[in-house]
Amino acid sequence: MNDFTHFNQENRARMVDVTDKPDTRRIAVAKGEVTVNADLFKMIEGGGMKKGDVLSVAQIAGIMGAKRTPDIIPMCHTVGITGADISFGLDAERKTIEITAKVTCTGTTGVEMEALTAVSVAALTIYDMCKAVQKDIVIGNIRLMEKLGGKSGHYLA
Repeated sequence: MNDFTHFNQENRARMVDVTDKPDTRRIAVAKGEVTVNADLFKMIEGGGMKKGDVLSVAQIAGIMGAKRTPDIIPMCHTVGITGADISFGLDAERKTIEITAKVTCTGTTGVEMEALTAVSVAALTIYDMCKAVQKDIVIGNIRLMEKLGGKSGHYLA
């Protein structure tokens, strides 16, 4: 297990020490999908949900999720996020809402977890706001699309 940075010499979990790493600009982009039935898709698209504008609430929730990532991911560093944005793409044919999160910072560690958390929280918020209409909403395909900055450089899915 010595190849894994999150384990100490006793093979126990640890938070990686990033003290000596230089500050660099970091960017991470993550995506995910929420698939619903045709009726619910029309309600979300048209803003017809009783609880309010689903995508606006999900956008705010996703940004809040990015900011709170180290509170829910045990070994995640507290990062001074300098930007967070959530966007949505509506695919009427597939009845899918594609969520994209972009998170930025200047620091010693990346913001991949913050971007992934932002997408996850936005998706869960969509589910929460719509569960009274449809129980079998599917959340999936959450993944890192791009990462820039740091020692490992540029990653593009």
